[in-house]
Amino acid sequence: MTALAAMAFVGAGASARAETLADAVALAYQSNPNLQAQRASLRATDEVYVQALAGFRPTASIQGQVNAGNSTETFGQTITGESTASGAVISLTQPIYTGGKVTSQVTAAMAQVLAARAALRSLEQQVLQAVVQAYCDVRRDQESVAISQQNVDLLKRQLDESRARFEVGEITRTDVAQTESRVAAAQAALSTSQAQLADSRASYASVVGQNPGDLAPEPSLAKYLPASVDQAYEAAEHNNPLVVQADYTEQESAAKVAAAKAQMRPTVGLQGSVGGQGGAFGYASPFVNFGYAYSAAVVATVPLFTGGMTSSQVRQAAENNNIDRIGIETTRRQVLLSVSQAWNALLGSRAELVANQEAVRAANIAFEGTRQEAQVGLRTTLDVLISEQDLGNAQLALVNARHDEYVASTALLEAMGALFVDDLTTGVPIYDPTKNFNQVKHSWGWTPWDPIVSTIDRAGAPSVIQRPAPIPPVSAPSTTTPASDPLAPTSTAR
Repeated sequence: MTALAAMAFVGAGASARAETLADAVALAYQSNPNLQAQRASLRATDEVYVQALAGFRPTASIQGQVNAGNSTETFGQTITGESTASGAVISLTQPIYTGGKVTSQVTAAMAQVLAARAALRSLEQQVLQAVVQAYCDVRRDQESVAISQQNVDLLKRQLDESRARFEVGEITRTDVAQTESRVAAAQAALSTSQAQLADSRASYASVVGQNPGDLAPEPSLAKYLPASVDQAYEAAEHNNPLVVQADYTEQESAAKVAAAKAQMRPTVGLQGSVGGQGGAFGYASPFVNFGYAYSAAVVATVPLFTGGMTSSQVRQAAENNNIDRIGIETTRRQVLLSVSQAWNALLGSRAELVANQEAVRAANIAFEGTRQEAQVGLRTTLDVLISEQDLGNAQLALVNARHDEYVASTALLEAMGALFVDDLTTGVPIYDPTKNFNQVKHSWGWTPWDPIVSTIDRAGAPSVIQRPAPIPPVSAPSTTTPASDPLAPTSTAR
């Protein structure tokens, strides 16, 4: 039953295969479960901002009660009767000034939302990179299987030829055995390549959501790559979503310091209530003979002593902000390292690609020449087998070099924060994180005097800690190849 289910899954994937990288990217962008979960997480974070804004708005509640019972009184005689008492109160509270606490909480919530958007952008890049990696892996392994199969077929023909020449006495049994050994080794290599292709296809299905078909060549990314490593460093420091997320996280914790300090300040609010009470001895029904009352007051609260709790919270918030401030530099250095590694990998793979192209050309000429020379007795069977193996190895190395060059290009774009879905595909709806935010921000609960209360509270809010001067930057990581290397990309960054 399990095997049948697996075959059904494969068949379903075969009916709708992504034939190009653009198709694979579009499908993964719309259906990848990690992306969908992160988008849901961002929408949940949007509610933090709405909850913070609620601190400027009034709260109302209603409370009602009905009490019933029996009582006995004796005034020279026993009297037993029923009593009913009832009441209802509507209360309303409107903050006027919170010492700046709500203002700081709103600022922190906005920074938290922006940090969550950066986290979503980071995950989007990771998914795009994973799609490219899986796509290139399948393409590489498909070509490797084709080369290995071609190698097996070629060696089998060589074996048939060797046996024929052995029959007429041109070569020895040793020559035939050497060819048989190479055929067996080639068949083992083919089996290994097929197993690797199966693994890559499974990884592709996991990331993209369906099995791959015959994949088309990857589109060029040259126009998106930087002209120099310095451009890559500069783009990463400003655009890498991990750096952006770290910056907004620091802004959030700085606002929380201000919110903690605001607890030391007085608060002012309006309180009002309307209520009534009725029901009396001898009446069985509630809410009769009701008397009504209302009250309104301006309430000011000045904190005097909290047992050191507020001071401790301020110090704790300040140290958390210090952690986040240091985290910005930590993230920055990690990003610069990623850029350096990706740049070096790109230059290395480009150099390897050029070398392997020349190797394939030379190995092909050498193989044809060796085979022709062997037919006239100038070369041995072993010479032909060695030449054929050199050609196969050169072809496989070229396939790997093409794979590595493309993957390194997307890794560099990811490190720069410049890997965008609309650069890899077209026609797919781009997720807009501001759409849900604007909807919930203006959802039910807004009051016309929100701006007035916000202005009053902001005017007396504690100032948010300004970030100290940044730590002096370390030197940019060195590269193994100068930026002016002729193999380096020459187009400008996006």
